Amino acid sequence: MIIKQSQKTIILGIDPGLADTGWGVVACDRRELKLLAYGSIKTDKKNPTDERLAVLAKELNIIIKKYQPDQAAIEKIFFFKNQKTIINVSQGRGVALLTLSQHNLPIDEYTPLQIKQTLTGYGAAQKKQVGTLVKLLLNLKEIPKPDDAADALAIAITSARFHNLN
Repeated sequence: MIIKQSQKTIILGIDPGLADTGWGVVACDRRELKLLAYGSIKTDKKNPTDERLAVLAKELNIIIKKYQPDQAAIEKIFFFKNQKTIINVSQGRGVALLTLSQHNLPIDEYTPLQIKQTLTGYGAAQKKQVGTLVKLLLNLKEIPKPDDAADALAIAITSARFHNLN
């Protein structure tokens, strides 16, 4: 699903959730990986779920229009201990997938294991290790905050690596 091989490819990474969806945008080519932007979309727990999902879709639309990604990458849900958490994350993930699809973006999906292995070489790496590698690979002074944004950047970097773009 490589969009461009001779130019920079812009990848939007998403760490889905309902309360907090991390996002990160990187530009990459075979020589360089560059941070364009990152952040998180927070929704108010006091609001009804449908309103929170609408906020997520609206904010993702703004990000996509602003950064014009060539492709997207999102974390797969594989296991959760808390039943309520998995439902909320799944709803946020569904809205993110729909929004990406509405913009005709190719979408890659990666498990946490794939992301950790790609960045650190170790599938059981801790969040801090992943954050440290994101910082190093993007030549940042510190690990991006919040953690969801750092995770979204890790997802975007994973996509770049899987497509041999960097």
